[in-house]
Amino acid sequence: MAAKRVLDLTGGLALLVLLSPLAAAVALSTALRSTPSERAVLRRRTVAGLEGRPFTMLTFRTRGPLAALPLLLHVVAGRMSLVGPCPLSPTHRECTGEGRRRLSVRPGLTGPWQISGRSDLPWEERELLDLHYVDDHWLGMDLLILARTLPAVRRRRTARFA
Repeated sequence: MAAKRVLDLTGGLALLVLLSPLAAAVALSTALRSTPSERAVLRRRTVAGLEGRPFTMLTFRTRGPLAALPLLLHVVAGRMSLVGPCPLSPTHRECTGEGRRRLSVRPGLTGPWQISGRSDLPWEERELLDLHYVDDHWLGMDLLILARTLPAVRRRRTARFA
């Protein structure tokens, strides 16, 4: 697990530095497009973290993959991981019963659900992918998922706009 945290910390910091100009542009664009009553640039949502500890997850109030840029702050802070199960509300049914074992790892910015079809997957299949990850993850699997994430996001964006 120490190697995973090192990957999260170094990868998260590198991505934050590299993508900070883009994050600033998204924040400015979101603020300029908003009406004065909804100037908030960030959306806040409570999710279950490691061992079920809730935290407030921040995303940009925009659509698409750029909304996730603030999640890198959570990765660096240790509340999230670059790779892990999909973040869920603490009251979600998957955070109880047998699904509670998903809380033994940090939720991820990406994961098997992201590279396997994301919202096109039936809920049960996404749940199985998350639990398989929790039970069998290792650093090599994380690196493979990270390598496949950007192409998966690009394919979906291209398909939507085609």
